[in-house]
Amino acid sequence: MYVLLAGLNHRTAPVSIRERFAFCGTSLDHAYAYFKDQAEIEGTVILATCNRTEIYATSRDIESGMKVLRQFMSGYSGMTNQELEQYLYQPNCYQAISHLFRVTAGLDSMILGEAQILGQVKDAYQASVQAHASDGVLNSLFLKAIYIGKKVRTETRIDQRPLSVPFTAVELARQILGDLQGKTVMVIGAGEMSELTTQCLMENGIRTVIVSNRSYDKALAMASAFNGRAVRFDLLASELNEADIVISCTAASHYVVREDNCRPVLQARQGRKIIMIDIAVPRDIDPGLKDIDGVFMYDIDDLQNVVDANHLEKQKSIRQAERIIAAEISGFNQWLDSLYVVPVIKALKARGEDIKQKELRRAFNRLGKISEQEERVISSMANTIINQLLHSPMINLKEMAGSSQGHLYAEVVKNLFGLQIDVEELNKYGTSDIGEQG
Repeated sequence: MYVLLAGLNHRTAPVSIRERFAFCGTSLDHAYAYFKDQAEIEGTVILATCNRTEIYATSRDIESGMKVLRQFMSGYSGMTNQELEQYLYQPNCYQAISHLFRVTAGLDSMILGEAQILGQVKDAYQASVQAHASDGVLNSLFLKAIYIGKKVRTETRIDQRPLSVPFTAVELARQILGDLQGKTVMVIGAGEMSELTTQCLMENGIRTVIVSNRSYDKALAMASAFNGRAVRFDLLASELNEADIVISCTAASHYVVREDNCRPVLQARQGRKIIMIDIAVPRDIDPGLKDIDGVFMYDIDDLQNVVDANHLEKQKSIRQAERIIAAEISGFNQWLDSLYVVPVIKALKARGEDIKQKELRRAFNRLGKISEQEERVISSMANTIINQLLHSPMINLKEMAGSSQGHLYAEVVKNLFGLQIDVEELNKYGTSDIGEQG
């Protein structure tokens, strides 16, 4: 069994590409249904956030499994394989494991050490379990990854003074506007990200909060929490004249701040500065509006510039986290290699026993009546031949189980002897206690 990964993130693809891989509830259900129908795939976990879409899977054949993942991502995004190649990463088995551990530790995030990604990984894993899409290997892998994410944050304090997307959005607004005291913010969307951003803005001097959301009741509730006021979604364009900052983060699949309804209002400001920060994927704000005088527009990728300035302060924590991950990877890989090897050894023994019994029956039938002593001698000889033939392959397999090449040796032996490995047997091994600890 191999761990596969196909994905793209904020480092390999701009937001205009990443938004084509966004998943909502229905599309996620359809994706899991698709993978469950593919004979080449044993289990799947889909991790989809603003900054990444990654599909983790297990397969008994690397090439055919990877092909399924590529075909799905190409079909889902409407991109050709050639177009997809520029943005997609498909690391080998061990690199995929290391990558997931670094993701949950916050080392692969736009905001180094961010806490949100750990919760997002937990949610992604839980969604897979609920969809009955995971398997024993992925269960152990994701439980171990979540454990590592917790351990890194506890031991390195990499998330101290955490830099989140909302915090970075506020820093960007401060760079453009200077002091935020007395400014007015319009927040589009009333979800968790919007609330966190509003809280951060209030802590930095924002005077007035305007909230607009497709559900007016939710907008009222959030506005009340911040002593602000709510605006109906169809009237949000008219409120742009009052705002100094616009933070937009909805789950809409299309632009909600559009040229047709917002350009006249923004032009009427006559160059008065307005910062529009779009932290949604897919994007909420039509990028065509940025050519209007006084409009400063940023999407989630632009936040990276603010983040980079804070990385130097966290280098020590990064080195500590990398050491923790390296130690945990070593243990997990040893377990995974034994997972490849143990079922092959069992199947090899079973094949030898099957051949021995079959040939003994044939020999005894041909010999006719023989004495018990003769039968014992013949049986002992057959047993010795089989044991001697299989001794070296099994010893070498056991020795290689703890190395990074264990799975390759197991695959070679499996193919040389034409062994059939029971998937249920593999899954049984995959549910060991290698997962979450402590």
